[in-house]
Amino acid sequence: MNKPSIFRTRYIPFETVDISSDELLYRDEELLITRWKAIKPRKDISGGISYTFLKEGIKISRFYDADKRFAYWYCDIIDVEYDKGNDRFTLIDLLLDVKLMPDGTMQVLDADELAEALERGLITQEKVCSSLKKMDNILQQIYNGNFPPAICLEESYWKV
Repeated sequence: MNKPSIFRTRYIPFETVDISSDELLYRDEELLITRWKAIKPRKDISGGISYTFLKEGIKISRFYDADKRFAYWYCDIIDVEYDKGNDRFTLIDLLLDVKLMPDGTMQVLDADELAEALERGLITQEKVCSSLKKMDNILQQIYNGNFPPAICLEESYWKV
């Protein structure tokens, strides 16, 4: 399995970070599964496993605490750009996130950042609409009891 370059781009703050050092666990045309450690030290998480659904434009991550216990699910709404010639993925953060705790409580995060990005002309109306539709898709999966996707529950990828 060839390991691609993977970059994460954010609008607020505007930055592009090379996350190619994440461990690649699985790859096909629809899915990347990676294991990673937190870039910046944090008290609540030490790392996780991310499932990047390339065609759907969502990244679902299993976050782990310092004792490597499951902490929560975190869903990033993204756009994916792929440069086949350089085997490079750029995951563009569309700002909205959904955090789902083990007890079922849920938070929608960063709606204020999405509004700010639109007001400042950092993101197009089309991308805002895409972000909202993708978030609604995740919320509907959660409400209907279809979250997380089955692949995210396969122990072979996340058993520590």
